[in-house]
Amino acid sequence: MDFELITTSENSRARAGVLSTGHGKIETPIFMPVGTAGSVKGIHTRDIKDDIKAQIILGNTYHLYLRPGTDVIEKAGGLHKFNGWNRPILTDSGGFQVFSLGDIRKLSEEGAKFQSHIDGSYHLFTPEKVMDIQRAIGADIVMAFDECTPGDADYNYAKKSMELTQRWLERCFIRFNNTEPKYGYSQSLFPIVQGNTFAELRKIAVSHVKSFDADGYAIGGLSVGESEEVMYEMTEVVTADLPENRPRYLMGVGTPVNILESIDRGVDMFDCVMPTRNGRNGMLFTSEGTINIRNKKWENDHSPIDPNGTSFVDSYSKAYLRHLIISGEMLGAQIASQHNLAFYLWLVKTARQKIINGDFLSWKREMIIKLKERL
Repeated sequence: MDFELITTSENSRARAGVLSTGHGKIETPIFMPVGTAGSVKGIHTRDIKDDIKAQIILGNTYHLYLRPGTDVIEKAGGLHKFNGWNRPILTDSGGFQVFSLGDIRKLSEEGAKFQSHIDGSYHLFTPEKVMDIQRAIGADIVMAFDECTPGDADYNYAKKSMELTQRWLERCFIRFNNTEPKYGYSQSLFPIVQGNTFAELRKIAVSHVKSFDADGYAIGGLSVGESEEVMYEMTEVVTADLPENRPRYLMGVGTPVNILESIDRGVDMFDCVMPTRNGRNGMLFTSEGTINIRNKKWENDHSPIDPNGTSFVDSYSKAYLRHLIISGEMLGAQIASQHNLAFYLWLVKTARQKIINGDFLSWKREMIIKLKERL
C-alpha cells in the first residue's frame, strides 16, 4: 500500500492525499460506509459505487467470524468475491464489539473470551486468531486487536489497558508478518492508538505504534462517552505526533461536524454507522441542516429531500419519505440511508477540493453553521 500526501491546508492540519491499495486508489479525506456483516445495510453494491460514490467500505471481524463464518468467505475467494465489491475494504478487528459485550466477555493476557450475541456460544479472540480471521476475510486494510476503554475510565485502568493493547499489537505484527495474503494481493495492518482521554498515555501509545513503521495508523477509543471537546483534544495530540507520510484513521466518528473538525486536525479516514442508523430512524443530514423527517411539519412538504443533494433519491419529496418512514416501509429506511451516505461522501469530497484550493477553513466554518441547523 502506498500513501501520497498531495497538500496540507494553510493554518490547519487538513490534508489531501491518495491511498493506493490492491483494489484501487482512495482519495483522502474519505468516509467509509459501514458494512458490518459484509453489506452496507439496505444498499445495493451498485448504488454504493455509482450513486453514493464510496471508494472503500468497512466490514467487521467479529460479525463476519460469527456469521457467515470464515470458511464460507474463504471458499468464496474472500469478502470481495463474496459480496461483489471490487474496491478496497477495511476490517475492524472486533475490539470495539468485544468491548460493547460488557458482562459476557472477559479479558486476559491471552485475549478476549466472549459469548456470541447470536447463540450464546463461547469464543476466544487472541491477537493471532484475529490476524488469521482477517487474512481469511481478505480486507485490503486490517486492524490490530485492541481493548477499547469506556470514555469515563480512570487513569490507572486506561494505562493498564493501553499496555495490554501494546503487547497484543506486538503479537499481531508477529503473526501478520509470519503469514501470507490468501488471494493474490497485499494487505496492510494498521496499529490502533489507545490511551483514553489522557494526553500522556496517548503520546506513549503513538511512540509505540510508530516503532512498527506501519502503512497507516488508527486512533481508537474516542466517541465512546467523552465530550466532543475532549475528543478533538485527543485527536490533536495524536495527529501531531503521527508520521506525515502515512494515513490517519479516526475510528467510529461521527457526525458531519465531527468529521469536518477532525479533518481540520489532520485525520484522513472515517467510518461511522450514523448515516445509516440515524437514517433508518428518520434523521437526515442535508446541505442546509438536519431534518427529523418524522415531524408533522413535513407531512405536506412536497419539495425534494435535498435540492442540493447528489443522490438520485434526493428527488423524492419530504412528504413521501415521511409517509414511508412513519408507515414502517422498508423503502423509507433505504432512501434515508442512501441519502445520508451520499451526503457524507459529498462532504469529504468537497472538503478535499477545498483543501487543494486553499479555502478549506472558511468553507468549514460556513458549513458547520449550516450543519448545526435543525430544520
